[in-house]
Amino acid sequence: MPILTTDYLPILPFRNGHISTIYSSQFRKFDPVSFTRKRINTPDDDFLDIDFLEGGNRKVVILCHGLEGSSASKYIQATSDLLHSNGYDIAAMNYRFCSGEINRQLRTYHSGKTEDLHTVIDHVLPNYDEIYLGGFSLGGNIVLKYIGDGVYPVHPKIKAVVSISVLVDLEGAAQELSKLKNRLYARHFLQTLAQKIKLKHAQYPNAFAIEPLDKVKKLIDFDDHFTSPINGFNNAKDYYAKSSSKQFLHQIETPTLVINALDDPFLSKSCYPFDEARENPHLNLMTPRYGGHVGFIMHNQKYFWNEQQILRFFEKIT
Repeated sequence: MPILTTDYLPILPFRNGHISTIYSSQFRKFDPVSFTRKRINTPDDDFLDIDFLEGGNRKVVILCHGLEGSSASKYIQATSDLLHSNGYDIAAMNYRFCSGEINRQLRTYHSGKTEDLHTVIDHVLPNYDEIYLGGFSLGGNIVLKYIGDGVYPVHPKIKAVVSISVLVDLEGAAQELSKLKNRLYARHFLQTLAQKIKLKHAQYPNAFAIEPLDKVKKLIDFDDHFTSPINGFNNAKDYYAKSSSKQFLHQIETPTLVINALDDPFLSKSCYPFDEARENPHLNLMTPRYGGHVGFIMHNQKYFWNEQQILRFFEKIT
């Protein structure tokens, strides 16, 4: 599939990837969406809190948030509002330990955890004629891996997928986030991850050692000492290798759109799958010059550019 061109051009302050990233995350104003929360039990005796917008539609979009996000993230709220107002029901995931309540099992969530997405798909499957998947950052990797790795058969009701600011190469992105220019973001993630891992250790005091937390300075360190052993990987390198969606992109057969801004501070060069998109007729790739990480600000507009692209792609497929 040819690489798709775009005319996205924000006003001057937002032609900087860091400004776009920080503004959209910290300063965007959006009225809270009136979700209805439902708790879904998982096969391993845990739970997922899913926030729904229901209106009797026959189409539903499952939205997957990024690292340390939730259904309260502004990009989830805005995307939900836009899609719901255009005839889609919404199922906004909160991963394990992301809904405000600690999950029951030792394992929480990670970049390749497709089994929980599958549980949600199974839950909504009987109630809808069409299912769409939308993922942001870490969630974008999850949805791409789900439809590409072959672990779960992709149900024919799944009509299209959009992934925004997606870290298709987890090791490359982790190395990028370790750079000095990204220290602010890494520190923010590590603060909330450290709080959670302390609570998880209190819940399972004999499952892993908490002492290495004092030595964690980078996300790679956290994944090495905690994410990987807790979730059954040998180390961070093993986790990244097995969980990255890039290796599965050539197998995708569902209409898919990936939008990765060229000025995204989180993404390494390896996170722009140009070759995979050229070789797979089902994989569409947009790489706007601007947008930052889940930024894509549209001045004086309620919905940002990436949110409008999600709707446009789903409507095109329909």
